[in-house]
Amino acid sequence: MATPARRRAWNFGRFAEGLCVWVLRLHGYRILARDYRTAVGEIDIVARRWNTLAVVEVKARRDLAKAAESLTRRQRRRIARAAAAFLMSHPRHAGLAVRFDLMLVRPWRPPTHLKGAWREGE
Repeated sequence: MATPARRRAWNFGRFAEGLCVWVLRLHGYRILARDYRTAVGEIDIVARRWNTLAVVEVKARRDLAKAAESLTRRQRRRIARAAAAFLMSHPRHAGLAVRFDLMLVRPWRPPTHLKGAWREGE
């Protein structure tokens, strides 16, 4: 059983993802998947706007800098592999430009959306 602090952190993360979905929709994105899981990795949000497929990682922390620093190289590689798996299983999106975004969430502030936060292979 999870500790109360762990449960609060998980709930804050789920809230942050929902908030990011809402913000993305307001900016014209169509949400294609949430919590997309494969054997090679996981993607928090897959969204489409025009000819761009945005693979979005959500990081929620009390401090914006700590949120940005919490995305490791290993996580970026796993997300890139999961994006490739998503495109293999959804070939109708294969012709889209893929962009890796990072959305940072801290309490009582709107999410910060960093478009093209990294490239595949970084």
